[in-house]
Amino acid sequence: MSPSTSPRERRSAGFTLVEALAALAVMAVSMAAIGELANANMRSSLYVERHLAEIETARKIVAGLPSRKDVPDGSLTGVLDSHRWRIEAAPFANALVAPNAPSKWRPQLLALRILAPNGGVVEIDTVRLSERAAP
Repeated sequence: MSPSTSPRERRSAGFTLVEALAALAVMAVSMAAIGELANANMRSSLYVERHLAEIETARKIVAGLPSRKDVPDGSLTGVLDSHRWRIEAAPFANALVAPNAPSKWRPQLLALRILAPNGGVVEIDTVRLSERAAP
């Protein structure tokens, strides 16, 4: 038994050029969508990696701050791990407590700003207590 070779069977045996082009177009659109998804995933991963480096630098700076009594009001600047940083220290204005109330401690506002080498910025504002100077 040999395969039949009638002209009618040969015409319907494979893909036409239009069917092949349509299949290639569908495949190209699918591959483009997958490529865009992979690219977005890579960009978000890089963003998270950079942001974690900035946060880690912020933690190092805060951990390396001088003791509470040694941070005067004003600003401190420096560079750590190629990240430029600046800390602004100022008295914390608190409407609930009289400014001349007798207390050993005074609240101090610390504003930390870190500029990463890639241009990213991290800003952290916090309040900490510092000892008042002895009268």
